[in-house]
Parts: sequence; C-alpha cells; structure tokens
Amino acid sequence: MMHVSVLVPETAVPQAIVDPRYMFTAVNGFLAGAGREPFFDVKLVGLTREVKLNDGTITVNTDALISEVSHTDLIIVPAVSGDIDEALQKNEALIPWIIAQYNAGAEVASLCIGAFLLAATGLLNGKTCSTHWLHAPLFREMFPDVQLVDEKIITENGRLYSSGGANSYWNLLLHLVEKYTNREMAILASKYFVIETMRNNQSPFIIFRSQKGHKDDTIRRAQEYIEQHYMERITVEHLADVLATGRRSLERRFKAATTNTVTEYIQRVKIEAAKKSFETKRDNINEVMYSVGYTDPKAFRSVFRRVTGLSPVEYRNKYLRSA
Repeated sequence: MMHVSVLVPETAVPQAIVDPRYMFTAVNGFLAGAGREPFFDVKLVGLTREVKLNDGTITVNTDALISEVSHTDLIIVPAVSGDIDEALQKNEALIPWIIAQYNAGAEVASLCIGAFLLAATGLLNGKTCSTHWLHAPLFREMFPDVQLVDEKIITENGRLYSSGGANSYWNLLLHLVEKYTNREMAILASKYFVIETMRNNQSPFIIFRSQKGHKDDTIRRAQEYIEQHYMERITVEHLADVLATGRRSLERRFKAATTNTVTEYIQRVKIEAAKKSFETKRDNINEVMYSVGYTDPKAFRSVFRRVTGLSPVEYRNKYLRSA
C-alpha cells in the first residue's frame, strides 16, 4: 500500500487539501469495485491536531503530526493563501520534514502556489517547476535558482512534481494516479471527476500583467510607451531614441527589471491586446492583426501560438463571448 501524506499547512487553501484526499480515496473505491485491494493509504498531516483555515471559519483535523510520520511515499503540498512570505514563515517547521522524507525516498508534489513552499526547501534548485501564472513574477524573484515554466500544467523532475494554477492540480493528481496504478484507473477517475485529460499548458489562461514592480524609472517609461503605442511598429532602436539612452543599456536594464527582453515585452503587449479583441469582437483575424501593429500573418500566428498555446482562430472560438 502506498502511503500518501497530504500536508495541512497554516493558511492552506481548504479545497487543495480535500481534493487530493478525495481523488486517492475514490480510486481506492474504483479498485474495490474491480475486486482489488485499495492502493492508497491517505492521511492529513500537519504541525498541530487542528488547523484553522479561512480566518478560522474552517477547521481541519489532521490524522497525524509530522513527528508521528517516520515514513511516507508521497507528500502533497497544497496551495497556500494570503501573503506568501507570511505563509512560508508560519510553515517553516514543515520544511526540514519534507527534506528528510524526500532524502529517504519520498516523492513530493506541489499544487498551484504550494510550489512556493516546495521551493523553500531548496529541493527544486536547478530544476523546473510550475505554479499559478499570476504569481510567476514573485516566484522568479524569490527563487531565482528554480527554472519556472509557468506555462506548464505539470512538471516532473524525478521525484518532484508541480502543477499550474488553481484547478489544474486535478491534472497532476490524475497523472499521479496513472503512474501509481494504471491507465484504466486514470481514465475512470477522469470520467468520474469530469477532468479534461491531455491538458499540459496553461498559456491560454495567462493574462499578461505589466511588470512594473521595480524602481527603474527609465524602464517604466519604456513600458508605458510600449503600452500606449502597441498598435504601431516599435523597434528597440526607436525606443532607445525616445528615451535618449543607448540600445545595449536599454536592453540590459529592461531584462533586469522585467525579466523580459524589450522584444518579448512588445510582443506580449500586442498579443494581450489581440486576445482582448478576440474575446469581445467578431473582427476577422487580419483586422485584429493590423490593429495591434502586425503586417505579416505568418509572424502574427507564430507569436500568438507561442504566447497562448493556441492559434488566433482557436483562441477566438474558445473565448468569444457570443460564440
């Protein structure tokens, strides 16, 4: 039997505790229905017997304290809520236990922004990880040694796993079910929980946020210029002239401040404008392309797919309100 420890951190998202337990116990039920023995032994594990969540409106009773769990096969690190720094401080006593269990052979899977707690262990250094796209800039700032692939729904690095934003953790749970049991159980679980399988990218859901949480006024002016003139053809040389600065200096400072190159930022702003058009208007693809400053259909389609994971037509069909 496989021992699964679902952590119950302070400030955890309650659903991210309940859902993993539900998934694994449901699979036990499927196995029983097939005349087989249950496979998962699932326990809620924490620092205290009771953990109050949602400002005390929800109380979770743990099955065991971490001090009582000497061995486990899989640790689920659920999403936390509120201020990230505060959440990490409140749960820092979990970190040595996670590290010790991993070193003893356990696998560890983080759900959504539970990736912050997993990354705080140092186990992800030099490895890939996903998390909620909204928190990607903060994650990169806090954990520069982790390779964040925020467009991914699932990452797997040997015995470390992570999922993308919010409900995408169901796809990671399904992935684990298939790995530990078989394809048949995973398909049954996907139908039971109505999970869309084969999702591996959260790019269509990402909303580009202006990365202005820095102190470089020149780069902030560059960003504002791009956002105000995205419908035009903007080059790095032109932007450097507008700001009266050297091109190399602009590119270096822009990357340091925003984590994007100037060209990447221009593309992201243009594509975000195109996405909004596709979501609200019935303009054809070329009309939208010209409205955001592109004149080459092939280039526009290529950049759009790279940013969103979908073609312009696929995106419009998926999100147009009147579709």
